[in-house]
Amino acid sequence: MKFTVNRATFLKKLKDVQLAVSSRATIPILTGIKLIADSEGIKMTGSNSDISIETLLSVTDEKAGLTIEETGQIVLQPARFFSDIVNKLPDETFTVEVKDGVQTSITSASSAFVINGLDAVNYPHLPEIDTEQSFTLPVNLLKKIIKQTVIAVSTHESRPILTGIHFTIEGGKLKAVATDSHRLSQRVIPIEGTENLSHDLVIPGKSLQELTRLLDESLDEIEVTVAENQILFKTEDTYFYSRLLEGNYPDTNRLIPDNSSTQLTLDANVLLGAVERASLLSHEGKNNVVKLTVKDNSVEITGNSPEVGRVNEQVSFNDLNGEDMEISFNPDYLKAALTTFGPVEITVKLISTLRPFVLVPSEDNDEFIQLITPIRTAS
Repeated sequence: MKFTVNRATFLKKLKDVQLAVSSRATIPILTGIKLIADSEGIKMTGSNSDISIETLLSVTDEKAGLTIEETGQIVLQPARFFSDIVNKLPDETFTVEVKDGVQTSITSASSAFVINGLDAVNYPHLPEIDTEQSFTLPVNLLKKIIKQTVIAVSTHESRPILTGIHFTIEGGKLKAVATDSHRLSQRVIPIEGTENLSHDLVIPGKSLQELTRLLDESLDEIEVTVAENQILFKTEDTYFYSRLLEGNYPDTNRLIPDNSSTQLTLDANVLLGAVERASLLSHEGKNNVVKLTVKDNSVEITGNSPEVGRVNEQVSFNDLNGEDMEISFNPDYLKAALTTFGPVEITVKLISTLRPFVLVPSEDNDEFIQLITPIRTAS
């Protein structure tokens, strides 16, 4: 194998593929990047037990300036080491040549590296997925859905199914839900072209976070295909595979309350600022708790840490109706939830001191819901 290519263009593709590579892979060859040079161009693959990314640097890409003198394949590892070499090369172009089996030379201007590769035949095959049952999603919308729901994904492996986001497609609508049993985030959107599709799957939250890093603003749409235990996200030149989590996701519909005792409407950023200030004290104390009090037509956020001090803040609001209420919560959960809304007006729905409370945008509030379980405190 021998090819010459523009360093900056190659490096961008290499960094995309590197997202899937773990330095602690249980299979040693998976710490590397697989390169295949053929008549189409350079195909790069990175993989771990959860995700695989394959991308093509095409010979027709003018920026790549790709010349393939000899076809072949090799695995270069560790991936980080190979990436560092390419990143530090002195010239705009460089040449990769495999000699003597797996010995690989990387040359650029007066710089020459020789590293030992691995036989690509031993690299695990990517899953084969039939793309006939695929549908497309706008990239910006997919990234937004992931950002809005991934905050509630569990980080504890004791219940593996909760480490993923539950996606269901039914009746032309996509519903994404995540919960770690302390909070919940749900987004529902209509998706054109899915009226006849029905899917129920759980995608690892970590996989989806890596996917958002791969998708840049230049992409309009992404093609999605679901297989038995895999999902494939496909752009023009890149394939992103993720395994699906096995098991039944809990029924979260029953967790979302139908009614509320108190409704508070205000700007999300106003509440976020107040909670951020209150959490400065709560983080310093033993108990990370902040209190919201609705009383006598006023709204107050309180942070009280016996070891450090106390903070009280009157919060300005747009509308308030219902019963007086006092509720304690983890400020980090509420901050994360508020961040997903951006600078919009939201409605906070309170049921009782010990029942979960809900945050929704004041408009189209059936489409996006954040739910947080309160903390029981000694009165």
